[in-house]
Order: sequence, then C-alpha cells, then structure tokens
Amino acid sequence: MEPSVIQQQDPDLLCINTLRTLSIDAVQKAQSGHPGTPMDAAPTLYCLWQRFLRYDPEHPHWPNRDRFVLSNGHACALLYSLLHLCGVQGEDPDAPTPQTYEGLAITMQDLKTFRQAGSHCTGHPEYGWTTGVETTTGPLGQGIATSVGMAISQRWLSATYDRPGFALFDHNVYALCGDGDMMEGLGAEAASLAGHLKLANLCWIYDDNHITIEGSTRLAFTEDVAARFIAYGWRVEQVSDANDLVQLSAAYQRFLDTDDAPTLIVVQSHIGYGAPHRQDTREAHGEPLGEAEVRLAKQFYGMDPDKQFDIPDGVAEHLRDNFGRRGAEAYAAWAVQSTAYRAQYPDLADALATMSARKLPDDWDASLPTFDAPVPDIATRAVSGQVLNAIAARVPWLIGGAADLSPSTLTRLTFDGAGDFQPPAQDDGGTYAGRNFHFGVREHAMCAIANGMSLSLLRPFVSSFLIFTDYCRAALRLGAMMELPLITIWTHDSISLGEDGPTHQPVEQLASLRAMPGMIVMRPADAGEVVEAWRFIMTLRHTPVCLALTRQPLPVLDRTRYASASGVSRGAYVLIDACVDAGLEDATPDVLLLASGSEVALCVAAYDELRREGILARVVSMPSWEVFESQSQAYHDSVLPPGLAARVAVEEASAFGWERYTGIDGAILGLHTFGMSAPREALARHFGFDVTHVVAAAKAQIMNHGVKPRLPANISGKTP
Repeated sequence: MEPSVIQQQDPDLLCINTLRTLSIDAVQKAQSGHPGTPMDAAPTLYCLWQRFLRYDPEHPHWPNRDRFVLSNGHACALLYSLLHLCGVQGEDPDAPTPQTYEGLAITMQDLKTFRQAGSHCTGHPEYGWTTGVETTTGPLGQGIATSVGMAISQRWLSATYDRPGFALFDHNVYALCGDGDMMEGLGAEAASLAGHLKLANLCWIYDDNHITIEGSTRLAFTEDVAARFIAYGWRVEQVSDANDLVQLSAAYQRFLDTDDAPTLIVVQSHIGYGAPHRQDTREAHGEPLGEAEVRLAKQFYGMDPDKQFDIPDGVAEHLRDNFGRRGAEAYAAWAVQSTAYRAQYPDLADALATMSARKLPDDWDASLPTFDAPVPDIATRAVSGQVLNAIAARVPWLIGGAADLSPSTLTRLTFDGAGDFQPPAQDDGGTYAGRNFHFGVREHAMCAIANGMSLSLLRPFVSSFLIFTDYCRAALRLGAMMELPLITIWTHDSISLGEDGPTHQPVEQLASLRAMPGMIVMRPADAGEVVEAWRFIMTLRHTPVCLALTRQPLPVLDRTRYASASGVSRGAYVLIDACVDAGLEDATPDVLLLASGSEVALCVAAYDELRREGILARVVSMPSWEVFESQSQAYHDSVLPPGLAARVAVEEASAFGWERYTGIDGAILGLHTFGMSAPREALARHFGFDVTHVVAAAKAQIMNHGVKPRLPANISGKTP
C-alpha cells in the first residue's frame, strides 16, 4: 500500500491503527502473546492518553502524574506500543534524583523482542523493570484492586499536605480491565470499598469484549455488571462502540466532572477487531494471528501489509504534540508550584522528600517503649501495638489498618489526631487525612490496595490473623515481586490461639510465606524482640515483611541474663549458652535448641531443665530465616556450629523447612496435622509442646550423636 494512501487517514485513526499493528507484529514475531485485546482496545486507550491522561513522558515518575494501570496485563503489547510512540523516557525511580537511562523506556528493539530475555516488553507488565508500568499485573483483578490503593493515596496525600493555593496532589487514577477482572472476586472486594470511600478520582474502563479463553462469556458470566457497580455506589457510563472517540471522550469528561463517586466506563468492543477470521473468537485472545491473518487485518486498517513494526510519518509527532505537550505543561506548572510550596512550607516539603525517598525522620525511633524484666507476661501483638503507635506518631506516612480485626490485632492508631480514613461528607467526622483504615472483611483486597499505597510511596501496614494469609497470597506475592516495603501484621500465629480450633489455627502458613522469594517473615519471641523487629522493619526500603505475633501472653526475657534482643537484626542469634554460663567459653554445647516466637520460651525452660541434669545446651532464637540467610557464613557458623549435629527445632507450625537447620538427623518438634479446638494448655499437652518433650528430644539427640555430657547433674534441682 502506498504511503500516501496510509497518510490520508485521519491522524487519530492512523495513530490507533499504528498501535494495533505494532501490537500485532510484536505478538506475531514472538509467536506468543495476546493480540485480540490490543486490537479492540487501541481506540479506548488512545483517546485516554491523547486527550485526558496527565503524564509527562520526560518525567515519568512525577508525583502528581495521572496513574494508568493495565489490569488485564495480557494486553501489554498495547501499553508497550503506547509508551514507545508517546516517547516515554526510561527512568530509575530508586535513584536519589531519577536518572534517565538509554533514552526511550520502550525502544523499537524492545518491541521486536517482545517476551524475550532482556526485553523491557515482558510477557506481562513488570513494575521496576519497565518505566511507565505503574504496577505488576497479570493475575486478573490485581491491577484494579491496586488502583484503589493509588486513588486512596492521592486522597490522603492531598488532605494531608495540600494547602490553600497549593494542589500538589490532584491526580486521577485510570485502570483498563476486562471480563476476567470483573469475574474475579478480588475486583468485587475492591470495588465495594472504593464505592464506600467515594473515590471520585478513580476510573475503571471495562473493555467488554465478551470473550475469554474458553469462549463467549455467556458460558459463565451473564450478570448485569453495570447494575452491580451502581449498587456499589459507582457512577456508570456506557460506550456502545469502542471505535467511537466522541462517545469515549464524553465518558472520560463525565468522569472528570464527577466529584462524589468512582466511575466505571463500560466499553463495548470486539476482540481481534479487524481480523476477518479471528474477530470475536476465543482464538484472538491468546494466540498470534498468523501471517495470513495479519496481512488481512492490516489491509482492513488501511496499513501496509508488507511492513512490520511500521510507524507512518507523523504518528509519533501527533502523539507527542498532544499527549507530550499537555503533560510537559502540567509538569512545568507543578514544578513552579512545588518550589513555591517549599519556600512557604519547608517542613512539609522536607517530610514529602523524606517519604518519597523511602527514608525516615531523624527521630522516628525516639519514643520506642522498653520492656525490662521483671514485668508481667505480655502478648507480642500487644507489644507490637504499642511500638506501632510510638513509631506512627513520628512517621506521618505510616498508615494502615485491618480486615475488620483491629481490636484483635491491636493495630489501631490511638494517638491524638490519628483519625479514620473516611469520606469527609460522612456524619461521623471522617476525613481523607485519617490514618486508620477500615478494609472490612476483605483480606485479599486489603493487601492489593496496600500495594497501591506503597507504590505511591506511602508506608502502609495491614493486619489480620495469620491463617487468613491464605486469602491474600496473590497480592502478597506481587508485592514481593515488586520489592515493596509493605508491612503485614499477622496475629494469632499458632495453634496456641486455642478454642477457635483448626479452622483458625495456622499450620502451614509460616512455611508457605518463608517459601516466597523476597518476603521476610519475622516471628519475635518476646517484647524485646518485637521492639527490635520493628526497628529493623522500618529501615527496609525494598522488602515486604510478614510479622507473626501471638495472641497469648509470653514471658519477657531478662536481658541481663540473656543476649540482647538486637540480635533480631541478624535473623537468628545465641540467646543463651550453657558453656558460657559454666565458664567454658571455647567449648561446644552438647545440643542446640532452635525456635522462633512463642516456642523460644519453651526452649529456655528446657534449657534450665537440661542444665540441672548436667547437659550443656545452647538456645538459638530464630525470628527470621530470611534475614539469617543473608548473613555471612562466619556468622552462621558462630550461631550454629557446623560440627554440632545434636539439634532440636521447636515451632508450633509445620515442620517443613526446619531440616535446613537441624540436618536430616536432627529432631523437629512441629505439626504434621491440623490443630484442634481446646484451651492452649491442652493443645500443648496433646501435640507435645512442653518441657518434657523438648528435653526428651534433646537427650535423644545427644544419645544418637554420641555426645557425652561434661558436667554432673545439679542434685539440688536449682537452676545454676
């Protein structure tokens, strides 16, 4: 086809068709991917980006940019084509001053190596790898739920830091989603909460093409989506034809004019639009079109079928002259305002700079509580609640809440001015500046929303019972993949929660969380370890943490006898060693007792009993395997002497994984079944979590490994 024929197309249509053909070619060259949605949704996104999205391609991490989330991440070829044509620059968001790298975020070579190793055009969008990707998406429902967190963050930042005449945070959040996002329960959880919170800065664009992998959505999805969202409290707009830019523009404008509800725009489209044999078929969803069908589709669009990755003259310029110019002007105006803001409100500006760099105020830990024995036994959840409040009072962007369980997880911020995050118009005095969040019984949405808040550089915490991590693993996994420093607080961390029984008693959850790459699990043993765990957690900038805490009271260890709890920062440490107590500093203990959390106190009691019998034990507290694994081999060996094979690990959870520390011949006192409903004392007796069983296991290890105790028994029975 002659270039002159192509260039006679309307500039908007030419840009749209170029987005389509770039996406088709990327998928076809890779022989892998999803061409259908990029073909049908190209006008929808072109209209948004070209006419409404406020985004400066030269400053892609500008704090007040509009956010665009591609929730149906399989359609990423379209996003990559947009980023390339719009001239979005590559940028490292973690640099103290964002640094541009190698020009465009998406080069033509990236498009040509779609889904190949090293390309910025990965198979699904990956935050931190591709500039312009606001969050990692792929598992359906995650993107739209995360976008709720971004919208919440804008409202909180504006309410907290904007001042009269200074609107530093007035951006909007857009998310493109599909039929799968609408089906996933996570999307329903997030939509319900967004409607309650009246997040008028949030716009979901539903590409309703009626096709999923198995075929027509009529197979399993026939509800009235618009009616459902109206019931949630959303404003719903209908666009009957995805190719109608007039309808699309009107719908986007009505979103901007709405100030009391989030907006859902339902866009009717045809998957694989323009492919004569694939349009409206399930094959268009996740298969390359094939060379013959690609040619026919390009002919339908009026594009040259003999060219691949072709960008007709004027296309990039048209996008950059509109999208780019509008974004540059908005950024420049914001930069001027930001400079004036710093001059008038230097303390607030400093706080924003500290938050944006994921750093901490100088005095953030000045009010941490201390717990010096002897003090009454106290549950680690209770200690954590005190520490959280002490830190949050000094770190204004440490905000969060629970999935309807804050009275149990003890995560409510109670200091003056903390407040509740609620729509300001509510009669109960709600405010978008509130720092306590009520996520409702929505664990999955809670964690996905918190990911969105973290992506907005806030420091969110969330909480529930440890057993309910099963409901939110997908969001936790994506947070770890994105290296977000999300703080998750999980209480009722073992069968010792008692009478609620096996449905609420976690068994395999610790092991499964420890298996997640990039996730730190911390299970502190007493009040001192909780304080040090928080001290460690707050310094993390790129790592999420699961903090596992007890319901039941635990003894507070006397640190004049036991090692300092500062050892928590190294993941594991020697709590007490009988060789040192006996003046045999250079000797190796007879047996190691290893534990985390509440079982450390049990090992301490067993240590005393063994000492009375002349057996030299070492108790090692292991609050975090992941942190311990990051230490040097020399430190590992100092805590767990390689030549000492007699080892006992104790944890009220699945035994899975402890063999890496006990060795295959070591003993692991763990769980191999689910729990049962009974008081915790009865549970301890039934499952063998008592001093008698720990001592017996230690003695068996000593016998099995031929260790001979070196001290006589203490006949008086008193602890040395």
